[in-house]
Amino acid sequence: MHQPPLPKTRDLVLVGGGHTHALVLRKWAMDPLPGARLTLIDPGPVTAYSGMLPGHVAGHYTREALDIDLVRLARAAGARLILGAATAVSPAAREVTVPGRPPVGYDVLSLDVGVTSAMPGLKGFGEHAVGAKPLGPFADRWRRFLAETETGRPRAADRESWQRFLAESGPARVVVIGGGVAGVELALAMAHALRQRPAEVVLLERETLLAGLSRRARARLRAALEDYRIRVSEYADISEITPQSVVFSDGRELPAALVVGAAGARPHPWVAEMGLPHDQGFLSVSEHLQSGDPAIFAAGDCAHLAFAPRPKAGVYAVRAAPVLYDNLRATLGAGEMRPYRPQRDYLKLVSLGRQAAMGERFGLTFSGAWVWRWKTNIDLKFMQRFRELPAMPLAAPPKIRAAGLEEALGDKPLCGGCGAKVGQSTLSRALSVLGPPRRGDVTALPGDDAALLETGGTRQVLSTDHLRAFVEDPVLMTRIAAHHALGDILAMGAAPQAATLNLVLPRASDALTGRTLSEIAAAAAEVITAAGAEVVGGHSSIGDELTVGFSVTGLLERAPITLSGARPGDRLVLTKPIGSGTILAAEMLSAAPGRAVAQCWQMMCREQWSAAACLGEARAMTDVTGFGLIGHAVNISAASGCGLRLELASVPLMPGAEALAQAGHHSSLYRENRRVAPHLPESPRHALLFDPQTAGGMLAALPPEATGPALAALREAGYPAEEIGTLTESVGRVDVV
Repeated sequence: MHQPPLPKTRDLVLVGGGHTHALVLRKWAMDPLPGARLTLIDPGPVTAYSGMLPGHVAGHYTREALDIDLVRLARAAGARLILGAATAVSPAAREVTVPGRPPVGYDVLSLDVGVTSAMPGLKGFGEHAVGAKPLGPFADRWRRFLAETETGRPRAADRESWQRFLAESGPARVVVIGGGVAGVELALAMAHALRQRPAEVVLLERETLLAGLSRRARARLRAALEDYRIRVSEYADISEITPQSVVFSDGRELPAALVVGAAGARPHPWVAEMGLPHDQGFLSVSEHLQSGDPAIFAAGDCAHLAFAPRPKAGVYAVRAAPVLYDNLRATLGAGEMRPYRPQRDYLKLVSLGRQAAMGERFGLTFSGAWVWRWKTNIDLKFMQRFRELPAMPLAAPPKIRAAGLEEALGDKPLCGGCGAKVGQSTLSRALSVLGPPRRGDVTALPGDDAALLETGGTRQVLSTDHLRAFVEDPVLMTRIAAHHALGDILAMGAAPQAATLNLVLPRASDALTGRTLSEIAAAAAEVITAAGAEVVGGHSSIGDELTVGFSVTGLLERAPITLSGARPGDRLVLTKPIGSGTILAAEMLSAAPGRAVAQCWQMMCREQWSAAACLGEARAMTDVTGFGLIGHAVNISAASGCGLRLELASVPLMPGAEALAQAGHHSSLYRENRRVAPHLPESPRHALLFDPQTAGGMLAALPPEATGPALAALREAGYPAEEIGTLTESVGRVDVV
């Protein structure tokens, strides 16, 4: 007997993807709590691991090696991922504010948002410098700086040419503000990376360098600074950062190409504004990691261990994760609370630029290449926990089954979005029984997804569409579904008029259902209103999983743009890259890089009404959706009595799509779509032509003389549009070159 999914009854929200929360998510993936809906809020799809940052800056690790992939982690844990920065928490309303979306409600909340090295009190820092924390933005800025200095290197390798270049251009100075362990470690890593470039590193400290370390540790790190010829200035009083320099209080200026703040850790201001007990902005927590509000927890650098104060160090965040996991579950109704007992001392491992490190514990100091290898082993072992995550399992068919069941299940999980659509050939056969409309005021346009209605001289377009959810976040899913449904209206040259919302909601408590409905309604109104239309109601029901759909009308002030108006010689223009079906299919298996998934989500939320306005001269147009690019292009050519010639190299692809296709990932609708052109090769780029798209771009057939101006207008509006092929006189022929 089929067991429907259990209803959700409590919302657990994790704000921040720090080390503690990453480990909590990993444990949740292994042992989720039935009835709890888990949400992670973080600004980006990946979070950087602090232990490997100096090695990355020095050039020992790639950027990818540094990242914990939050998209994969959320998928494994069954959590909805909200990409955005929290800016406020209201304990009274039990809501988290994330700009650009409705408030996120919670029953239990945990904070692991880290700290910032930004220096808001220093004039010009926010505009012209970057903090070492958060780690991700700093790592991206450092990569850009390396690329900039690379272009300034002399081509000649001889010493005389090099010295002449330095004398003429001067070094590109990197200034690190903050002479603690973090600042020194960062300066050493930067100096190592820049050792063959015309650049130097300067370290500024307003008091004493490396205060708090033992004498032997200070001596070892000072020696390392001297080895790399890093200039050190203690008791430096800085008054301002300009675009080109650091200005001191006595008026002197130090030229600087890059300024990095590493002077201590500052809490995010909104943490103190929650109205709960805190210590200089760090949220005070008890031995259970619980704040003054029993529904709110905190861990990592943003928390102050009021019961046993400790310095800000990653080891405490890692050791707190199992306790936080248990206590969050207990607060949700499962298990007992237990105390966190932080260790008194911990092993400090400091990278020395090159592949060597210094260690200190219990007053003992040691260094060398063997310490680096030890540190590397610890770091890689930690990161390996997030490389091996459970993928969505395929349901095994029962031993006793009807013939054909195994083939119907397929070899991959059923996709969401347009990957869950019925194939074109099956759909065409089923719809053939309908016949033409009998009413004179209703016109069915063959091949188009919308109907033309005429009432009192007014021409109206009607269409409907819905999507099986492929993300846990109902707001993101609603935005994508709304843009997807509007595509049919826009492709016919109509102006959106009204929409009704059609929902299947997963079973949940009344409170969670209400929160979900509110989020969906707000997101729907946001997109539909921006398109110039209105949401005028809808219908909802309860089912096993979330499905979001819209019925949409649009008004025509001109003859509709259909599939059948193209002519031989017309150029095909595509407004968005393809690859969403492949990326989403791989994401379901936790195989897609988080950055590629986030870019795919962003592209699906890119509005198309501005693009449609740029394509007013189109003779035929459609939105690229479930049948894939080549399926929709063939529909235009067949309806117009033309042949088709696509230029494969000109077709824009979403980042990561080709690599995933090369690895064998494709949508569950791929094989059905391939029937439209079975003669084409099986290369990754060819495979993406058959990839079903969700909220895809406009595909327009334009007269040659109108193509250039249309492309220029699209690109001016910010669309990555490309000319991808031509309609030919060879009726029915499909060529890809």
